[in-house]
Amino acid sequence: MLKIENLHANVGDKPILKGLTLSLNPGEIHAIMGPNGAGKSTLGYVLSGRPGYEVTEGSVTFQGQDLLSLAPHERAAAGLFLGFQYPVEIPGVSNVQFLRESLNAQRKGRGEAPLSGAEFLKIARAQAGDMGMDMDMLKRPVNVGFSGGEKKRNEMVQMGIIDPALAILDETDSGLDIDALRVVGDGINRIMRKPDKAVLLITHYQRLLDYVRPDFVHVLDGGRITRTGGAELALELERDGYKELAA
Repeated sequence: MLKIENLHANVGDKPILKGLTLSLNPGEIHAIMGPNGAGKSTLGYVLSGRPGYEVTEGSVTFQGQDLLSLAPHERAAAGLFLGFQYPVEIPGVSNVQFLRESLNAQRKGRGEAPLSGAEFLKIARAQAGDMGMDMDMLKRPVNVGFSGGEKKRNEMVQMGIIDPALAILDETDSGLDIDALRVVGDGINRIMRKPDKAVLLITHYQRLLDYVRPDFVHVLDGGRITRTGGAELALELERDGYKELAA
C-alpha cells in the first residue's frame, strides 16, 4: 500500500529525514517510535504534503501512485488521513459542516456523487455515537472549547466519517487520560483494523500500543529507521530507553 524508499527531506535548510525506507501492506499497523527530533512528525507531514517540507531525494508510492507528485487534497482523496498531535481549532466553522464538506470534496475527487444532508447525518451520528460524542458537540465550531480528550475523540469521528485507506496518526495518545486512551484505541481498531487498510502510528510511549497492538515497531533515529521488531520492541524501549538501544 505504502512504499517509502531512501526518503530525504529538509525543513528550511535543515536535513531531517536522511534515507528513510519503509513499506506498509494492507491490513498492517506499524508503530514509529524514537527520541525527540528524530523526524517522526516530519515523516507524517512529508507524506501528507504539508508546505515547508522539501523532499530532496527518494520516492513514495501509495496505492500504485507517486504520492509526492500529488497535492495535499489529492492525497486525501486518494485515501490518506493525517491525525494531528495537537488538533487545531477553527472558530466560526461548524464541525458537522466542516466534515460534510471535507467528505464530499474527497468524494468529488474520486468521481463519486456527494452525500445529501440526511445521508451524511446518518453516518455522522453513527460515528459520534461509537466515540461517545453527542451531535451537539458536532454542531459546535471545530474543536473550539474541547478538552484534549474531546479533540482526539473528534478526530476519530473525522477518521470514521472520511474512512481512509491509510491513517498516519501523530502522537494520538498525547494528552489523553486512561479512559480517553482506551476509547481512542478502540476507535482506531474499529475503523482501521481491516484487511484493506493500514495505519502508521507515531508515538513516544508504549501505552497506546496496549490497545492498538502493532504488527511492527520501528525505531526512527537520526532521520532513518535504525531497528524494526514486533510489539515486544516497544516494551524494550519503554524499559531501557533509546540511549541504551543505541549503545
